[in-house]
Amino acid sequence: MSTTTSPASKPAAGQVRAATTPGAAGASSATTAGGRVALRQEALHAAIADPAMDSMRILSETAMRFPDALSFSSGAPYDGNHDLADLSFHIDRYVKHLQERGVPQHRITRTLFQYGPVNGFIQDDVAQMLRQDENIDVPAEAVMITHGFQEATLVALRGLFAGPDDVLLSVSPAYVGIRGAARMLDIPVEPVGEGPDGLDPEAVAAAARAVRAGGRRPVALYLVPDFSNPSGTVLPLEARRRLLEVAAEEHLVVLEDNPYGLFARDGEAMPTLKSLDTAGRVIYLGSFAKSAFPGARLGYLVADQPVTGADGTTRTLAQELSRAKAMFSVGSSSLSQAVVGGILVENGHTLRPATRDLAAVYLERLQVTLDSLAEHFPPERHAEHQVRWNTPRGGFFLTVDVGFEAGMAEMERCARDYGVSWAPMSMFHIGGGGERQIRLGFSNLAPEAIREGIARLARFISESPLA
Repeated sequence: MSTTTSPASKPAAGQVRAATTPGAAGASSATTAGGRVALRQEALHAAIADPAMDSMRILSETAMRFPDALSFSSGAPYDGNHDLADLSFHIDRYVKHLQERGVPQHRITRTLFQYGPVNGFIQDDVAQMLRQDENIDVPAEAVMITHGFQEATLVALRGLFAGPDDVLLSVSPAYVGIRGAARMLDIPVEPVGEGPDGLDPEAVAAAARAVRAGGRRPVALYLVPDFSNPSGTVLPLEARRRLLEVAAEEHLVVLEDNPYGLFARDGEAMPTLKSLDTAGRVIYLGSFAKSAFPGARLGYLVADQPVTGADGTTRTLAQELSRAKAMFSVGSSSLSQAVVGGILVENGHTLRPATRDLAAVYLERLQVTLDSLAEHFPPERHAEHQVRWNTPRGGFFLTVDVGFEAGMAEMERCARDYGVSWAPMSMFHIGGGGERQIRLGFSNLAPEAIREGIARLARFISESPLA
């Protein structure tokens, strides 16, 4: 952004002259000919200047930059079931719910129009939903309503990681938001590689011991057990039980992220780690973006672990973490909470029946994607095209191996010249990897668009030089 000049040179109009102020200010800023301050990127926090931290923004803006491209690059939920009339209906339904509970009108007005409690006011509704949908039985005081998963993660990490030697273990590849949140908080992350069936608990134990042997402290483990983003893997039941044993043995907190669990095939839903947890090792991170209302940007954190203060008072970890949330966002949107609260009340505080139709949509799109890949890249001709893929049982994503390096530059060329975009898997790997893989997100593409998109992708791959 800025251009430095030698002492003997004189900048032209509009150029930047190096600041003459001594000390840190001089090292981090410069002044233009007009006297305005111009900052140097390298002087900002390392996470801001890190190109890897820009991947989420780039992917989200791909559709705007290439409006004619079919996008497999995001994991946006299906939006064919949205209706503007639902907004007012769900708010009215929640207001009626409060009235039925005997809440005075002036308190209802204040709840919707004023600043609310830091941890939210639909905690009891969420707790009821968790009991019915996930067999997670926690009090309302253990629930924090957040601005989606990302704030829940920032709050949890800020509370758990107290020193510079504290380390986060994370499945790799992983959703970019976890690495970004840790980077913003200067928390080091150590990857634990994922296999075809998800995370290996013994690999987690080995990683924790290696961190400890290096003089640091492994504090927590992050993973998505159900239909992981980006790979679509599901952690088997026995591995879930063993992972909780490992967490106890290695003194780890488990950060369980579960945005896709409701979309399993009938009869294939797995118990969450939180529902299996009897030792208080799991903090559960949830979101309504996929299951109810993406635009509300509402999520929740479940932390029922007791925390005892110096005065002997005991509160839930969620209540203690409210201090962090208060500094991040003060509180979550009252209108978003009212809309989601109305959805929960209207559906009897369970989203499983309400999401059956959605699950069918996603499963159909997954199958169309798999069929289209097989049509254009017959497995028996793998030596020719060098393309293979995994076969998730649900979720929003699958991964494809290709015979060439597929980074951001290749994705942009594919979007611009072939009219289809995807996500490079290298952006999801921690510490390197995935250079010859791509992630396909099929959740917000109609079947006919998926077929056309895979056909375009096939043309791009066939015309890309194989290494």
